[in-house]
Amino acid sequence: MVRLTIRIDFSPTSSVGPGKIRLLELIAETGSISAAGRAMGMSYRRAWLLVDELNRLFKHKVATTTLGGKAGGGAALTPFGTSLVAEYRAVEREAHGIFAKRLSALVAASVKPRRRPRRCTER
Repeated sequence: MVRLTIRIDFSPTSSVGPGKIRLLELIAETGSISAAGRAMGMSYRRAWLLVDELNRLFKHKVATTTLGGKAGGGAALTPFGTSLVAEYRAVEREAHGIFAKRLSALVAASVKPRRRPRRCTER
């Protein structure tokens, strides 16, 4: 399976790509930056830093948080954050549609990965 990955660079140090978008999707699903980070195998701090980076990149915040307490803390996407995810996924779909023929040609020209030979465990 071939996959086209889209990353949008806003500057040499600021970008939006599949990882950050997936993090936002998981925040929307779980209501938690911590849970979203865990689902992606990253620390809460790393997930929080990525959300903070996105919040600073755009004029509008992508996510908001509420402090803990009896009800516990939480996070939610803002309307702009929801729109960002939708726009990014639309760009992906359109790019896949535009490049499907070329991707198929590249796949046809590629060497299929070989299975690794079994290692003999007998001594």
